[in-house]
Amino acid sequence: MDELLRIVIKAAIEAGDEIIKVYTSDFEHELKADDSPLTMADQKSNEVINNYLLKTGIPIISEENNQTPYSERKNWKRCWVVDPLDGTKEFIKKNGEFTVNIALIEEQQPILGVVYVPAQKVLYYAIVDSQKAYKIQLQDTNISVGTILKDANVIKRNQHNSSDLKIVASRSHLNEATEKFINSLQTNKNIVIVSKGSSLKFCLVAEGKADIYPRFAPTMEWDSAAPHAICNAVGVKVVSLETEEELIYNKEDLLNPWFICE
Repeated sequence: MDELLRIVIKAAIEAGDEIIKVYTSDFEHELKADDSPLTMADQKSNEVINNYLLKTGIPIISEENNQTPYSERKNWKRCWVVDPLDGTKEFIKKNGEFTVNIALIEEQQPILGVVYVPAQKVLYYAIVDSQKAYKIQLQDTNISVGTILKDANVIKRNQHNSSDLKIVASRSHLNEATEKFINSLQTNKNIVIVSKGSSLKFCLVAEGKADIYPRFAPTMEWDSAAPHAICNAVGVKVVSLETEEELIYNKEDLLNPWFICE
């Protein structure tokens, strides 16, 4: 598992470098069949990540790959779930709130996750069974993985009592259902909305900068798998409103149900 983590960290950082090359250029974007945006950065990042992950011999589910039929996927015990560029809308807006997400799934549960924020050079990672998640601010993307693993800081949820209830809401996707949920909360605390793009919403909960992230709008497995691993490693659950159980992965339909992360 440690060797797989090293591979994924390398893949995420190198993919992030390719993303930044596009980000700092005069790039264009197109719309995919589902009207979601696609840039050259998505494609270049995906190519880098595939080059690393194919060497592991573990099959890959990536937003930018052609999806393997479920008749074959359902037999996979392990697989990678990848979003080469999560938050393409944030990328296009140039607000820096986009990530590279890579997760290892075993028996439909995330067991390893890496979330990299290329514009900030911030890396989150976790092996779920270790019950620890880590964060590091990189000064240089040429840093060795050994140095990253040595210097990264353990992240923990904030345990202190606060007069505020901090709720993470999507910067691009806040909708009526989410607003109704927020209004229905029975609390004496002052409700504070924290806006953030991409998988960074999960990371805010994992590191105690927010209390809850309700998601009542469409997401795909590759949007949640990597940050789900980071959340689980620090005791944060990501629960489906359909099953009242943790989200699962490599489903026949790769669309996530609505969920709450807390």
